[in-house]
Amino acid sequence: MDSQNLYDELKEMDTQLSASAENFSHLHESLIGLMEKNAELEIENQHLRDRINEITEKMDNNSPRLSKSRKNLEKLYNEGFHVCSSYYGKRRENGEDCIFCTDIIYGKRD
Repeated sequence: MDSQNLYDELKEMDTQLSASAENFSHLHESLIGLMEKNAELEIENQHLRDRINEITEKMDNNSPRLSKSRKNLEKLYNEGFHVCSSYYGKRRENGEDCIFCTDIIYGKRD
């Protein structure tokens, strides 16, 4: 192999290595950008989860806690039946509300 061919091959390899280094640099910058964005999204996601948990806890604290028997009465009531002593077991017409039933289910607990 003569020196001119060797020099040309070396120059071509140098050009290819420079292009590869430039491509690597761009990929590296893109990867860093993606990692930063991912970290920001993970932090934001955690904040949103914390906020959802906070709201859910507030809702749970504000909603009445029903005993198992009251939950059963609530289920019957939601199925369209009276659970009050005046009309117990009768079907509620047109799904109207009954203040006696709701008082028994959600009323003051002793």
